[in-house]
Amino acid sequence: MKLWSKDNTDTSQLVEKFTVGRDKEFDLMLAPFDVLGSIAHAKMLASVGLLREEEKQALVKELQDIYRDIDRSAFKIEEGIEDVHSQVELLLTQKLGDTGKKIHSARSRNDQVLVDVKLFLRNEIEQLVNAAQPVFELLLQQSEKYKQQLFPGYTHLQLAMPSSFGLWFGAYAESMVDDIITLQAAYQVVNKNPLGSAAGYGSSFPINRTLTTELLGFSDLNYNVVYAQMGRGKAERITAMAMTNLADTLSRLSMDACLYLNQNFDFISFPPELTTGSSIMPHKKNPDVFELVRSYCNRLKALPNEILMMTSNLPSGYHRDLQLLKEHIFPAFQTLKDCLTMVQLMLSNIRIKENILSDEKYKYVFSVEEVNKLVLQGVPFRDAYKNIGMAIEQGLFKYSTEVNHSHEGSIGNLCNDKIRDMMQQTLSGFGFEKVKTAIAQLLQ
Repeated sequence: MKLWSKDNTDTSQLVEKFTVGRDKEFDLMLAPFDVLGSIAHAKMLASVGLLREEEKQALVKELQDIYRDIDRSAFKIEEGIEDVHSQVELLLTQKLGDTGKKIHSARSRNDQVLVDVKLFLRNEIEQLVNAAQPVFELLLQQSEKYKQQLFPGYTHLQLAMPSSFGLWFGAYAESMVDDIITLQAAYQVVNKNPLGSAAGYGSSFPINRTLTTELLGFSDLNYNVVYAQMGRGKAERITAMAMTNLADTLSRLSMDACLYLNQNFDFISFPPELTTGSSIMPHKKNPDVFELVRSYCNRLKALPNEILMMTSNLPSGYHRDLQLLKEHIFPAFQTLKDCLTMVQLMLSNIRIKENILSDEKYKYVFSVEEVNKLVLQGVPFRDAYKNIGMAIEQGLFKYSTEVNHSHEGSIGNLCNDKIRDMMQQTLSGFGFEKVKTAIAQLLQ
């Protein structure tokens, strides 16, 4: 069954195989959202007189049954059925006859898949935010736990100034705040209703797009029907870019962990069961988890450009090129969630070495501290800098390992409470509860 087929149409099997590709596989991921869109559409059709009340009730009941089948993995796209939209309409028609055929009134597959994708992206962003929260909290907890543990900070991978594990963990926590802010921006783009744009040029039926917006819990409409269609590809790209920001944070943290676990650094360690060994070197404890997180996340950073290139130079209107976007962005969500899970596991079991900076090889990380002490005694900074520099060159440098930093965000004043407040403020801006309420009402 194809929604576009006519009795005298017989598509080449080669063409059909090539054009369908892996679409059925990813359409199964869209199935619950296709049903939700159809429930809202049926209610809207009844409100404008395109369905009788009893027809609406019958359609909604059957759609809710299909949703339950999807939820218990009892839904499939049958052989010979082109996509999820065709499968749902076929089931409705088998159960309800002509009433089932009416579900496609005032709707095109174009705006059907648009609303499905937006509902899918909206749901996946929420799941991703939920997966990121415990990692964020763990970073702040570890920041507080190890705030007294100093280790060397680096610039150009050269010894620079004293840092602390409080700073290190807290830095990645605050990085995640900005990552979630960008996910919220993507959510705002995704959370607009394209349904009713039909094939991209609207409908002559007196449909009520505001109603379907409310029923599906969208925050607003994509008002212009041409732009609603142009938004396909753009919504995916913006979402991918936000995912990339989070992936970059995890990748960088993983690189740090790989360095710090190295025996020449020897700042951190993990239980043996969380590392891997070598087939010939019995001493090896390899950071494979962090190496794979780094690689997965670096691969994710290519995603926005992949989407950008696949949609480059497309004129307005729908094009089949857009179908392939699902193959790239849909699996990326699970990859990123898996990386968050593994980072949480590793950081929950991290062991921090104590008294790292007591080793004399790190003495020059205290050079700035000694310069600042002279400045506090009234010596001009440039003269203090030269004095300490000469002492280092002449082998006369003396230092203390005590560090007294008190300004906001420093070793002695991490401001983790402020970072947590920023995250809570960001999370409150998503409006997930409104969406949950709307979906629950559709399924009552």
